[in-house]
Amino acid sequence: MSKRKSNKSKYRKPVEKSVEQKPKVVKTTSKVVKTTSSSKSTSKKSTAARTRAKSSRATAKKDKLYTSKDMMFGRQNYILMAAGLGLIIIGFFLMVGGEQPSPDVWNAEEIYSFRRTVLAPFVVLVGLVVEIVAIFKTDKSAENTEIAEL
Repeated sequence: MSKRKSNKSKYRKPVEKSVEQKPKVVKTTSKVVKTTSSSKSTSKKSTAARTRAKSSRATAKKDKLYTSKDMMFGRQNYILMAAGLGLIIIGFFLMVGGEQPSPDVWNAEEIYSFRRTVLAPFVVLVGLVVEIVAIFKTDKSAENTEIAEL
């Protein structure tokens, strides 16, 4: 007799046993609230009500505008980034040109001029250095504030 393979897969999912779930119990706490009058009153708040109050506070924090302390870069960083981008664009515009008046004439001085081979690449590199400085520059006052908060 030949052995027959069973239809059962060896990667079959195990059958999950039913687990009885315990009912959730909501605890109430009493809180004494003092008012301007001499009488004392107690109010009971459930944990569900506290959770709702916390979530409403969390959404209120999301809605607030970001301050300069929350921003990754300061105003001076953005100014330096714009200046670096401007230098890079100026460098590429300095490289533009070199069109010959006719295809029969070759003017090497116009194509390989100082402006296109030395000045323009130098301006682009200076722009890149300014961008790197803008990214890594930190504000001294913000740094001192963070240290004071810790």
